[in-house]
Amino acid sequence: MTAESFHSSSDMSGHEAVRPTGLLDVLSVAAVVLNAEGRIVFWTPQAEELFGYTATEALGKEAARLLIRPEHLQSVMSLFAEVLATGRSWAGAFPVRHKDGSTRVMEFRNMRLLDDVGDVYALGIAADHTLLQRVETDLALCEQLINQSPIGLALMDPELRYLLVNPALERIDGIPAEDHIGRHLRETLPFSDVDTIESALRQVLTTGTPLLDQYHVGRPPSDPDRDHAWSLSFYRLEDPGGRILGAATSVVDVTERHRAATEADRARRRLALIADASTRVGTSLEVEQTAHELADIAIPELADVVAVDILDSALACRNNRKPDNGAELFRALALKAARPTVALQAADRPGDLTAYDGDRLVTLCVHSGRPVLVRHVGADDLRRIARDAEAAELLARAGVHSYLAVPLIAHGEVLGALDLKRTVNPIPFDQDDVVLASELASRAAMSIDNARWFQSVRNTALTLQRSLLPDHPPHHTGLELASRYQPALSTSEVGGDWYDVIPLADGRTALVVGDVMGNGIDAAATMGRLRTATCAYADLDLPPSAVLQHLDKITCDLEHYIVTCLYAVYDPHTRECHLANAGHMPPALAGPGRTPALLDLPAGAPLGVGGVPFETTTADLGSGDLLVLYTDGLVETRHHPIDDRLNVLLSFLDEPHRPLEETCDLLLYGLRNPDDHDDVALLVARTL
Repeated sequence: MTAESFHSSSDMSGHEAVRPTGLLDVLSVAAVVLNAEGRIVFWTPQAEELFGYTATEALGKEAARLLIRPEHLQSVMSLFAEVLATGRSWAGAFPVRHKDGSTRVMEFRNMRLLDDVGDVYALGIAADHTLLQRVETDLALCEQLINQSPIGLALMDPELRYLLVNPALERIDGIPAEDHIGRHLRETLPFSDVDTIESALRQVLTTGTPLLDQYHVGRPPSDPDRDHAWSLSFYRLEDPGGRILGAATSVVDVTERHRAATEADRARRRLALIADASTRVGTSLEVEQTAHELADIAIPELADVVAVDILDSALACRNNRKPDNGAELFRALALKAARPTVALQAADRPGDLTAYDGDRLVTLCVHSGRPVLVRHVGADDLRRIARDAEAAELLARAGVHSYLAVPLIAHGEVLGALDLKRTVNPIPFDQDDVVLASELASRAAMSIDNARWFQSVRNTALTLQRSLLPDHPPHHTGLELASRYQPALSTSEVGGDWYDVIPLADGRTALVVGDVMGNGIDAAATMGRLRTATCAYADLDLPPSAVLQHLDKITCDLEHYIVTCLYAVYDPHTRECHLANAGHMPPALAGPGRTPALLDLPAGAPLGVGGVPFETTTADLGSGDLLVLYTDGLVETRHHPIDDRLNVLLSFLDEPHRPLEETCDLLLYGLRNPDDHDDVALLVARTL
């Protein structure tokens, strides 16, 4: 049978023959057979490679005289005689004379052979001693590195079944080595993206190109309640002949680094949220607006569902304190959710007046003046959170799993509570959340306190004023508006994006959106100056191009600032919208029977360039038309062409009858990415 037919044959049990390894080829193991007289009768090609003599030169020659130097001849002859006489095998190393005249140390295994007629032979198996020592050292080193390495190591066959696992990997994934062996890779990985990992590893097996430092997060069986992070690297294993043996995987536990980075990122987001709250909460002396601003700032960074409830006595500026175990009357001022949820149906609608018994958690919060935290909400907790059993059932359906109520305290008086629930965010509230919520509540409470006293005085003045004036129908500007501002998600610095809605004479309305290039406190301060200037020039009833011309002069006087701005004036009587652009993103227009499109406006130069004229363009709007103004942070990313992003924006405007608040949410959540590095101002107007 030829060697080729053997390699492709099956053994007697029906299994495919195992393919040979290349290790013997690497060692170049030679076989030599001597007859009883010590003459060479069998000489392999490896013997020719090892000793230098061809078979023609070696066969029939006395092996000792051919290969052994005179000073070693006697000991070799004695050894040969002993092997033939006793039949005992011998193993050892001794110097051999190569054909080139050099002396080389070879390692031998010698044994006696008998043929079928009783003749005696000696078989010698030889390999280079230095090569064997190097292989032995390499194997010992590999074994120690694998067993003692702090890096998790695993060897897998081409089908991605474990062949070997070192102790470090046992510790990392919490699975004993014996439970790995024979199992597939996907059976032990605690990652949700196991398909991606397996596909990547198969790609390594196919191409031979290593895949290094792949970052993955999961929860191992040994610690199922906390995220762990690992850096994975994959390598293909081949024998000297290029045959693929399988794959090696190295696993480095980077959990501590992951948690430190997560905490640092969380801290940056919290600082950004607090900084944003300082500009967005308390922008007016309106209690309801301040409450809505507080709810907006807490969504979705802090909670999935937010409610702001004020004690009715505090809203009316009455200090009628109840006993600490009595019921309290709350006025709901704001209710927000990060996305549609039945939890909204369980909450009091803004404007509702509801009495909560003393055993309710929100009542406990205002009575104690301290936060109430329920990290893991159970059925009993839901009954103390909700107003009634039906509401508790809705909260359960919504998936409320964590709850936090923080008192609104100003000048030592408890005004109400900030009510926070988590439904989508899987992480329960913790003490850091308590600190952040308390900080937001404290800032909002001061604004609410100022606003409630101002509103009390103003309401008195308005009541008197209205009693002296004739009754006229309310004035309508012909516009329905919704707006959003969202800070950059990947940085803690404030930005310079803004929007504004300015009522003008004759029922007209000015719509403004702008972006101060850069970020930081200076950019925010510049934005404030430009907003003030815009309102002042709008009151002069100037055309949009003239307003931008004046703003350009102001911006030129500022240090190193470039600003883009879009200024539009809508006249509900003519349904004309007059627009001028200073290097800003074009607005989008949609409406019934109208394909969403970007308005074709002269781009104009940004404010601060100086000396460049601006043009006013007129657009005719129909009833129910939707005009969307935004800053570039909504559509620009580092990885996508701007035209593609603008097309995505237009695709979200295919339902012009959708409520404006939903449209704002849809645009923000549909276009924003967690790594967005710019803030966003969004202003949406619908003609009535």
